Amino acid sequence: MQKESVLKTLKDKGCRITNQRKVLLDVILDEECTSCKEIYYKAVEIDPNIGAATVYRMVNLLEDIGAISRRNIYKISCNLDCVKDNACTIELDDNMVYHLSRTEWNSVIMKGLKACGYLDNQKVNRIVIESEKNT
Repeated sequence: MQKESVLKTLKDKGCRITNQRKVLLDVILDEECTSCKEIYYKAVEIDPNIGAATVYRMVNLLEDIGAISRRNIYKISCNLDCVKDNACTIELDDNMVYHLSRTEWNSVIMKGLKACGYLDNQKVNRIVIESEKNT
């Protein structure tokens, strides 16, 4: 949904369209945030009066109207020092599970970084995946 459509849907649901909600919507739509904490930190740079609870409420509200889905976030577990065939296990929200070797995992990361324009001829030295507990 585009911003105007989301704002209209929120208004139709009886929500006030506050400046804080507009800021949060801009951050969510314009940035590639992977957690409420990331959204909060980016939003506070724009409006220091936005609280973490406001972010969680807004994300829940956007989920309720179908504008976003946290279910699309993949759960990734990987040990890059592992030389076994199953160095990385990726579980998708539909319970599909892929076991990748270190070589396959590296290939996925390299192709993804190149496709998104983050990588030219560099090589990935290390990947750190932090788990989110409250998202």
